[in-house]
Amino acid sequence: MTDTPALDKDYWNQRYKNGDTEWDMGEVSPPLKTYIDQCSNKHHRVLIPGGGNSYEAKYLWESGFRDITVVDISGVVINQLRKEHEQTGIRFVEADFFKHQGEYDIIIEQTFLCALEPALRQEYAAHMHELLWEEGRFIGVLFNREFEKEGPPFGGNVKIYRRLFEPFFSFKTFAPCHNSHPARKGKELFFNFRKLEAPILNKWMQK
Repeated sequence: MTDTPALDKDYWNQRYKNGDTEWDMGEVSPPLKTYIDQCSNKHHRVLIPGGGNSYEAKYLWESGFRDITVVDISGVVINQLRKEHEQTGIRFVEADFFKHQGEYDIIIEQTFLCALEPALRQEYAAHMHELLWEEGRFIGVLFNREFEKEGPPFGGNVKIYRRLFEPFFSFKTFAPCHNSHPARKGKELFFNFRKLEAPILNKWMQK
């Protein structure tokens, strides 16, 4: 038995109401900013699941992207974002990521996986694969560390993540971040994955 709380809608709503968001850097993640800056095709359909305060969505819009969707289970943060960004065309969707449907060219991971109970990680990887277009990119940052107290956040390492994602994606980049926010220096991995045409389900199921 663990003391991990039920990480449901009520849990995350309460954390946002209380301002209990110590993971929030208050700005776009530097590695993701670098990726966005070098992305010349502004017509990509972009999804940010578990988007939280969505600094990346704001930066994408300011950079000329116009097809941006943010999904979060917390109605508190989604309603706040809708008010803050009502002059933009960003779509803020209050929903369970695992029930969300769509097709995207780019999916951005930023502190979403670490917020999920580890038992959901394989379902997370499979659904990311489903949501990506056939030439889609799955990019983001992951914690390369473990945490002393019970999560969230939940940590991980290269071995764990490689085992999780290899059945679904080919790896273009998967390496320690060289430009993390100072608070996360030496504790992050940057990845840039391409969707495999068909997941290697036998390999996935054996692990």
